[in-house]
Amino acid sequence: MIRSFVLAISIAMIAGSAHAEEPIVGSWKTAAGDTAVIASCGGSYCVTLKTGKYAGRKIGTLAGTGGIYAGEITDPAADKTYSGSGKISGNSLRMQGCVMKILCKSQTWTRL
Repeated sequence: MIRSFVLAISIAMIAGSAHAEEPIVGSWKTAAGDTAVIASCGGSYCVTLKTGKYAGRKIGTLAGTGGIYAGEITDPAADKTYSGSGKISGNSLRMQGCVMKILCKSQTWTRL
């Protein structure tokens, strides 16, 4: 009886954690002051601008878990795509885009 109860609790906890959102999901204020929304999209996370000059434009796709993500980031002003990454620390998201993994620029976004 106790074994069945412990097994049922364990299964419930695993099922609940499988549906928990990653920390990257949500709305973020970019370094330029625009709002970007990061949402789940087919096994990865899509970054879309919601305000500003490029509102409605998808500017990135990242994959990962636990606060560390990698993928592609697009500079909407230059219309160029770079290898990118993101790292969560509290309510901050450090976004980085690199050319050939040696010339990199980064900026910090804040959770809204």
